[in-house]
Amino acid sequence: MSKRNSQANKAAARDRLRIEREKQAKKDKVRRQVIVGASVVGILAVAGGISFAVVQANKPSAWEAAADAKTVTAPKNTEGTDGTTVVVGKPEAKKTLEIYEDSRCPVCATFEQGVGATVDKDVTDGKYKLKYIGATFIDNSDQGEGSKNALSALGAALDVSPEAFLKYKSALYSTTFHPDERDDKFAKDSFLLEVADSVPALKGNAQFKKNVEDGTFDAWAMKMSKTFDESGVRGTPTLKMDGKTLTAEGSENPPLTVDQFNAALAKVMKG
Repeated sequence: MSKRNSQANKAAARDRLRIEREKQAKKDKVRRQVIVGASVVGILAVAGGISFAVVQANKPSAWEAAADAKTVTAPKNTEGTDGTTVVVGKPEAKKTLEIYEDSRCPVCATFEQGVGATVDKDVTDGKYKLKYIGATFIDNSDQGEGSKNALSALGAALDVSPEAFLKYKSALYSTTFHPDERDDKFAKDSFLLEVADSVPALKGNAQFKKNVEDGTFDAWAMKMSKTFDESGVRGTPTLKMDGKTLTAEGSENPPLTVDQFNAALAKVMKG
């Protein structure tokens, strides 16, 4: 082999080596760009995930949003600001019995089971009107949403009629349906609808069902709860007639039997 051919071969080899190195350098550069790009995307994704989690954590719950709602849909058969005045009975009745209740309250259930039918009959007979003020404080003390959800459902019943409201309230407190206050069963729409099936005016009532499931009266329930909070009343059930709290004879406790109720009522009805 001539010296000239040998030099040409070496030059060709060097060119091939240079070309391979350039190709490899380009591949390495592309790979580094892909890795950096993926890292940036990963960092942004993590940051975005953290931001989303923070936003979600700080986002008000549905009930908090309902409490802050500027527009309130009130049920029919209500009066006053945001419809929080609920008075049931004959307009000509001169007296009004105020009743403060929390749907999860076990003592309220005892009162309704023992005296509720007597109150309903008195209201029907025109002996007095009934003013209802609903509370939701047990949701805070025992955790949950049942008091609020049941109050919203009571609004849906009131939207049907005052009679449906009274019967549904009675059903919620009944021995058949009222749960232990630590059992948040009223938080489930399905259970509230099951209770409603025991009330003829509500059973199969499509609008009532829609209002319960859609939370149509959630904001109203929160405004009603605020009315209770601002009333100065600290326990349920509380009964008042002409501003006077009804208690059992010789006790500060509410009257939980028909005899106790009638005795307490007789004292305030004289005026």
